Amino acid sequence: MISFGRHRPLASIVSVLGAFIAGAGLVASLGAQDSKPAPAQMNHDELAKAMGAAQKFTAPSRHHKELERFVGKWTTKARIFMGGTGTPPESGTAEFRWLMDGRWLSCDMDGSMMGMKMKAYLVLGYDNFKMSFVQTSVTDFDTAMIRLEGDMDPSGKTLLLYGTLDEYLTGEHDKMVKYVYRFESADRITLEVHDLPIGEHNTKVVEWVFERVK
Repeated sequence: MISFGRHRPLASIVSVLGAFIAGAGLVASLGAQDSKPAPAQMNHDELAKAMGAAQKFTAPSRHHKELERFVGKWTTKARIFMGGTGTPPESGTAEFRWLMDGRWLSCDMDGSMMGMKMKAYLVLGYDNFKMSFVQTSVTDFDTAMIRLEGDMDPSGKTLLLYGTLDEYLTGEHDKMVKYVYRFESADRITLEVHDLPIGEHNTKVVEWVFERVK
């Protein structure tokens, strides 16, 4: 492992660069109170070499290109399912846009669920180091934040994400859930939410159908 003499490994320095920027003010403050000699100067050639080696983890990949199919404005139809039977669809809208170009998508959703107005916001991207797609979402229905992780199936037509949620009405914590994005065409995506503890059959509890606005 490349290192700066007696100082911490370069890999650690690369991974904490973002945190360093955020904490620069604190470091400066502590430095003013510290009378110890300044550390030896960094070897910039070695730092550049380490940053180059990190490119496969930090640069957008082919998986990020797959996210482009989400970008745009959509109409939505939402339904609740119980025992395989769905409620009448409720209309809404959604817009996916790049939060950080080529890396992270954000989505604003506006509609209704069970006759009640609902807003949702999610962030979706691909983590090169985890080698997985990751999603985080919140709604104005509750105070929970749901985090999911998963992969595209071999066909490239289905994205499977897994995570947990707390069921506050029953007191259950960390219930396993599965989110399934089905790319039916360039202009139609279906998102299913499955409550896995239900069993092997009829696990779908929520469905959104996205139709692209042209």
